[in-house]
Amino acid sequence: MASTLFRTIQIHPFLLYPTAICRRRNGVLYCTMKSTQTQTATQEKQQPPKVKVSQHTQSKTPDKITRDYEAIIGIETHVQLSTLTKAFCSCPYNYGSQPNTSICPICMGLPGALPVLNSKVIEFAVKLGLALNCKLSLNSKFDRKQYFYPDLPKGYQISQFDIPIATGGYIDLDLPLEFGGGHRKFGITRVHMEEDAGKLLHSGNGDYSQVDLNRAGVPLLEIVSEPDMRTGIEAAEYAAELQRVVRYLGVSNGNMQEGSLRCDVNVSIRPVGQSEFGTKVEIKNLNSFSSINRAIDFEISRQALLHSQGHDDQIVQETRLWEEGAQKTVTMRKKEGLADYRYFPEPDLPEVILTQEYVDGIRNSLPELPEMKRRRYEKMGLSMQDVLFLANDVNVAEYFDATISRGADIKLAANWIMGDIAAYMKNEKLSINEIKLMPEELVELIASIKGGTISGKIGKEILFELLAKGGTVKGLIEEKDLVQIVDPVEIGKMVDKVLSENPKQLEQYRGGKTKLQGFFAGQVMKISKGKANPVLLNKILLEKLNAKS
Repeated sequence: MASTLFRTIQIHPFLLYPTAICRRRNGVLYCTMKSTQTQTATQEKQQPPKVKVSQHTQSKTPDKITRDYEAIIGIETHVQLSTLTKAFCSCPYNYGSQPNTSICPICMGLPGALPVLNSKVIEFAVKLGLALNCKLSLNSKFDRKQYFYPDLPKGYQISQFDIPIATGGYIDLDLPLEFGGGHRKFGITRVHMEEDAGKLLHSGNGDYSQVDLNRAGVPLLEIVSEPDMRTGIEAAEYAAELQRVVRYLGVSNGNMQEGSLRCDVNVSIRPVGQSEFGTKVEIKNLNSFSSINRAIDFEISRQALLHSQGHDDQIVQETRLWEEGAQKTVTMRKKEGLADYRYFPEPDLPEVILTQEYVDGIRNSLPELPEMKRRRYEKMGLSMQDVLFLANDVNVAEYFDATISRGADIKLAANWIMGDIAAYMKNEKLSINEIKLMPEELVELIASIKGGTISGKIGKEILFELLAKGGTVKGLIEEKDLVQIVDPVEIGKMVDKVLSENPKQLEQYRGGKTKLQGFFAGQVMKISKGKANPVLLNKILLEKLNAKS
C-alpha cells in the first residue's frame, strides 16, 4: 500500500528550490527565502515568440471580434473565516500583526505536531452551504494536497478533495440597473474546508522574499462556481453577492483588501454555437470587483483576437496575473493538474460526521439573507434601485428595518437613508453603526415633518446635528424653538410686512414677472427664521399678490 502510494512522488533536485534562512530577532522569527531564480511576469518574454496583443489593438476588437465568441467564466472564491483561532491549532490570527508572531509547531508543520480541528470551522461551513442552497455531506473528510511553495511550511495543504462538505447549490442575485438589470442564478459546484498558506513579502529589487507564516493554518472555505457566467459584469456581481452572503451570515468580514475574500477567475471562449469548452485560463491577483470585471473583459478580448488570427494554439492552460497599472493580464506560471497534487486522505484527522439534528439547528438559526431581503423590500413597493442599495450592506438593512418597524413611512425612511444620511457617512467616512442618529429618532424626525411640526428644511438642519452629536428630535425642537408656524394670521402679517417693504418688486410681479413669487416667499421665510409652513405661506402669499390693489 505504502509503496503504491508513494510511487508517484517525483524527486526534484533540491537546488531548484529556494533556500530558507530563518533567524530570530527581538523574539520574532523571520524567514528569508533566497531564490536561485526570480519568477516575475517578465517570464512571458522568455517564452517562444507569440502574437502580441496590444491594448490599442484590443480596444478596437471587443465589439467586432468578441461578438463571434461566447465566454465561459467560473470563479473559485476563498473566504477567510472569522474564527478566534486557526483551523487546526490555538493560534489567533489578526490581520496586520507583526510577521511570525502567531505561529506554533502545528501551523508550521513541525514533525510530531498533530492538528486538532476547530469545530467553529464546521459550523461556518454548514452555514454557508445551507445559505448557498447546497446539499450537505453528513460524512466528509480531509485530504492532503501536495505541492511546494515557500510559504507552505508543511509541503502540503490540508483541504477536502473528493468528499467536500457541500455540493450542488446555487446563488440568486439582481444585476444593478446601470448594467441592464435583471435576475441571475448561478450554480455552485462545491464548498469545501481548507487551511491557508503563509504570505511572501517581496523585496523591492526582487532578489529575495521574506516569509510571514502568521496566515498559515487560517481556516478558509473555498466556493467553486459552475461555469455559468458569460460577462465580466456577471462575474463581478456574483463575487459581490458572495461577499454580502458571508457578511450577513457573520462567518467572514469579506474584506478583499485584507485578503479575507479572494477570487481566482477561470476564463475560456468558444465560437458561438459550439458546445465544447475552450482552453481555460486562470486569472489571479484580483483585489476588487471592478478588477474582476476589467480583467475578464481583457482576457476575453485577448483570447478572441488570438482565435480570430488563427493562433488559438497559443491559448494554453496557465495562471495569469492581472496588472492593475497596465490594465492587462500577464503569464505567471503553467497551471498544475490534479495529478500534480497527489491527493490522499489526511491520516491525522478523523472524518467529519454531522447529524441531521445539528444541521437543522443551524438551518433554523440562519438570518434573512440578501436575496430574501430584496424580495421583501420589493413587496413593500420600493424600486429596484432602493432595494439594491438598502440590501447591499447588512448594517444598513438592519438600520432600515429598525426604522420602519417603529412605524416610519417606508419610502420616506428609504429616501432619508439613501440621501442625506448616506452622503454624511460618505463625507465623514463612517459606517451606519458609527453615526449618532438612532433609528427611533429618524422615525420621530420623519413624523415631525410629515405632521407639520417642523418644515423639511429645518428637518435637514436637525438631521445633521443628530448625526454628528446625537440627542433627540423633540429636545432639539424645543431647545432651538423650531416649531413650525401654522397660524394663518401670523403668517399673513409677515407677508404684509414683506410686500410693504418691497413695493417695486410687487409692482413688477403684478406687471407679469410672476417668478418674483419665490423672492417674496424667501423674504417671509427669512423673517420667520424658516419656521413658516411652506404650503400655508405660498397659499396666503398668492392670495395677497393677486389681490386687486
